[in-house]
Amino acid sequence: MKKVILIKYGELTTKKDNINLFIKTLKQNITQKLFNKNVDIIHDKGRMFIESSTEDYTEIISLLQEVFGIHEIILAFKLATVDLEEIKTHVLELINDKNFATFKVVTKRSNKNINLTSVEISSLIGAYILKNKSSCQVDVHNPELTLNLEIRNNESYVYFTKVAGLGGYPVGTLGKGILMLSGGIDSPVAGYMAIKRGVKIEAIYFESPPHTSIEAKNKVIALAKILAKYNNDIKLHVINFTEIQEAIYKNIPHNYLITIMRRMMYRISAIIAHNNNAKILVNGESIGQVASQTLTSMKAINEVIKIPVIRPVACFDKLEIIDVAKKIGTYETSILPYEDCCTIFVPEHPVINPESHLCSEYEKLIPYEDMIYKAIKNHEVIKITNTVENNFEDLL
Repeated sequence: MKKVILIKYGELTTKKDNINLFIKTLKQNITQKLFNKNVDIIHDKGRMFIESSTEDYTEIISLLQEVFGIHEIILAFKLATVDLEEIKTHVLELINDKNFATFKVVTKRSNKNINLTSVEISSLIGAYILKNKSSCQVDVHNPELTLNLEIRNNESYVYFTKVAGLGGYPVGTLGKGILMLSGGIDSPVAGYMAIKRGVKIEAIYFESPPHTSIEAKNKVIALAKILAKYNNDIKLHVINFTEIQEAIYKNIPHNYLITIMRRMMYRISAIIAHNNNAKILVNGESIGQVASQTLTSMKAINEVIKIPVIRPVACFDKLEIIDVAKKIGTYETSILPYEDCCTIFVPEHPVINPESHLCSEYEKLIPYEDMIYKAIKNHEVIKITNTVENNFEDLL
């Protein structure tokens, strides 16, 4: 017997003609996540197996819990046999040091050369356990121990516990998106949820020095580093927004400041997406949370671009978003008190029902096309990778 990690795909199994693409991408993502581990990875359409003769499987399982596309992670015992008599002997050996009063056996049999059904095999193994471990009894409803047996073509697998994976689709199977990443709570959660659906994200951050601080920028880098655990790596596009934001503040009626600012951010993000072969924008807008996130505001802001905008947390309330932020580890960084572009120059009474024709008229007051071109041409790109020991938290 030898230990092996068995991976169940979950939602991937709903794919048909393109399932091989999803499994191949999952294997690539796992290989990248375990880049410094001495492992062998094999797979078929039903399962993936990770073996190592030297590594600590506990650490490997912990890393696999950061990989989307995995339904369950199982530490199993691999038996180099499909002979039921041999399996019974191995099973008894595996449970001898376990204390339990009740148990059940669950069998899955993909090897159709065995004449018995899965239920019959479970009964056979269960009877053998009862015969040799008289202190226990079968309980199919609430057992203290569940013995899982999978019989495949040339080998069998026995396991007792399962670790939940993140689910979703392997990162990259659904293309690329640009995440509008601020330093707040919402946008990192939106990014995480997009990654879960197989979207490989790059991020864009708008800074406005000296009105925003280096600490605010480093905070966003730290958030991107956390997301990189799930995304494998992240390219962060940093846009100097100072000239545009000051022009808006000096020339635009103040109740329209936020609306015009967001329209400029959308235009820039759409160009960055086009230049980097991204299919969508992703942001953390939640309906009604602030003035720029009323339905009327969203419509007026969104109309300046053609690329689709995905808002994963649009229908979440703030407490629901905070719960996810805490779960994925971004919350404590997000609440650090450093202002970003969206929180400076905020008017006392921002318009909540902006009119599109007024937005267009006000934008004529500033040479925004030239400023957008300049901001994109001179923007900074930071590559944040999850495969080297870079710790950005010390920047905060």
